[in-house]
Amino acid sequence: MAEARALLRNLRISPRKVMPVADVIRNKDVNTAMELLKMVRKRASYPILKLLRSAVANWQYKHPDIPIEEAELYIKTIIVNQGPAYKRWRPVSRGRAHPYKRRTSHVLIIVDSKNEKLLQELNETQDTTK
Repeated sequence: MAEARALLRNLRISPRKVMPVADVIRNKDVNTAMELLKMVRKRASYPILKLLRSAVANWQYKHPDIPIEEAELYIKTIIVNQGPAYKRWRPVSRGRAHPYKRRTSHVLIIVDSKNEKLLQELNETQDTTK
């Protein structure tokens, strides 16, 4: 397998606000996705861009001899899940307090190569090293 992954845990943005940003880049080419994330005017776009760069760096670490342009990387999977919710209180009238939750997110990105010749070569080299 020529895929690499990166995981961001406990992002202090609610998953409801992160999911639309993830939907913009799902199944896109890595370079296109980076350009789109730079243009999206949402607070969640910067942490996802940083996570995408991390996934690409992980792919480069696993396959140091293959240039990214030749590999034709794309975002195979992007998953946004709910993380732990911080319980907070808001003061209201007559000395009372109302509870609310500060929600967090977990984001997983998996990048993979589109180039099938490259995948075959990787499988052949992995078979010979066993």
